[in-house]
Amino acid sequence: MGYSNVVFDKKDVFLVTGGAGFIGSNLCEAILDKGNKVVCLDNLSTGKKANVDIFINNPNYNFIEGDITDFTTCKRACENVTYVLHQAAWGSVPRSIEMPLYYEEVNIRGTLNMLEAARQANVKKFVYASSSSVYGDSMELPKIEGNEGKVLSPYALTKKTDEGYAYLYNKLYGLDTYGMRYFNVFGKRQDPNGAYAAVIPKFIKLLKENERPTINGDGYQSRDFTYVENVIEANLKACKASSDFAGESYNIAFGGREYLIDVYNVISSALGKKIEPIFGEERKGDIRDSNADITKAKRNLGYDPDWSFEKGIYAAIQWYLENI
Repeated sequence: MGYSNVVFDKKDVFLVTGGAGFIGSNLCEAILDKGNKVVCLDNLSTGKKANVDIFINNPNYNFIEGDITDFTTCKRACENVTYVLHQAAWGSVPRSIEMPLYYEEVNIRGTLNMLEAARQANVKKFVYASSSSVYGDSMELPKIEGNEGKVLSPYALTKKTDEGYAYLYNKLYGLDTYGMRYFNVFGKRQDPNGAYAAVIPKFIKLLKENERPTINGDGYQSRDFTYVENVIEANLKACKASSDFAGESYNIAFGGREYLIDVYNVISSALGKKIEPIFGEERKGDIRDSNADITKAKRNLGYDPDWSFEKGIYAAIQWYLENI
């Protein structure tokens, strides 16, 4: 279980785009801990230099400040790289509704730039961040690859388009691509600040400061919250996957289902707080319920997540207590 037994050749070089972000910095750390070289590409628009400055003295670490919307930068970053872990993107469904043109430029053109740069550099595997948002208005639970509905936001559309391009790059050019459909990832280094902050770090921060968090909706929308260690496992195992399973997308989750109000109560209890939340309006573009079938990732990638929501949430709370 996990990724401790995933072994790479010491000559293998990983490019992590968006490496200064939440998921990207955790990937950088895990790869460096394995003794491999990491190139981190980030324009620091949403990522933080502080997330990766902890690696600055590691001889296997190289930081490139640059933008995936610039093809020349993408080509430079891919030089002598074995594996690309493409995490760079703008997240947040509500923000994408406000800024659709920017999401098109970064999430679609940026990903296409990276695919082409990886192809030209003869990269071995291209593993990229997709999203559970591609399931759109599908009411089916659990979510199964191949049974998607109509997307509900520009963000979701960008991820669906990325999957289409990745499929074509596999079929037309032979680039091994693997789409990671993340389900509500949480864990250390996830930003608790700002209007578009994810719900778990925001709850923790506000409760820690004795403020009342807002829950959008009635609190009974459900999510398959996924601890970041599971995401690291999925990415590294995809790098080892058979080419027979390339060109496809995979649900990356634990396979559970938590209601937001229950998540709030777990965090409140762990922090010793008795603060009633504020219930606000539902957010445009949000999926009501989310729960993943991870059979395909288990079968094709050897994905075997061992971080349940319960195990992950207490680890996350402890990290935030020590770091914010």
